Amino acid sequence: MSAPDGSPVGAERSIGQLFASATSDMSALVHDEIALAKAQLKQDVKRGAMSGGAFSVAAVVLLFSLPMLNFALAYGIRTWSGWNLALCFLLSFAANVLVAVALAMIGLFFAKKAKKGKGPQKVAASVKETAGVLQNAKPHPRPEPAQDRPALTAADGRVPEAIEAGARGSS
Repeated sequence: MSAPDGSPVGAERSIGQLFASATSDMSALVHDEIALAKAQLKQDVKRGAMSGGAFSVAAVVLLFSLPMLNFALAYGIRTWSGWNLALCFLLSFAANVLVAVALAMIGLFFAKKAKKGKGPQKVAASVKETAGVLQNAKPHPRPEPAQDRPALTAADGRVPEAIEAGARGSS
């Protein structure tokens, strides 16, 4: 088994290797954050396009359906009720306006969803959080050389059990 840089696990790595590993990890993190921002921005743009499409369809339906639907509906109402033809045309127009309003409401729904999309803001907050954590990170103190350290042995020359257990658990 080996570390990401190819050195064996448990082997002492140099400061340069640790720095190179940290740099590559930071680079990968930044690339992942950028990819996340792109994906969320793409989703927001897609919602905006859906909104614009719904508004466009509402306008097209209102525009192209008016002549055909007004005539068909007006004559149908006149045949069914016997009312004045002008009133029948007015009712036909009102029905077309209701359809256009319903489509505009759908467009408004998608516009609000696109406006609420906070993809880039989420990524910016995540990047700030990562930077804050890295700014507060402090390196571990370097261990003292072996000749300067006091011996960690019991009075009878044995290594205390707590140190042995810790050494076994960490390896």
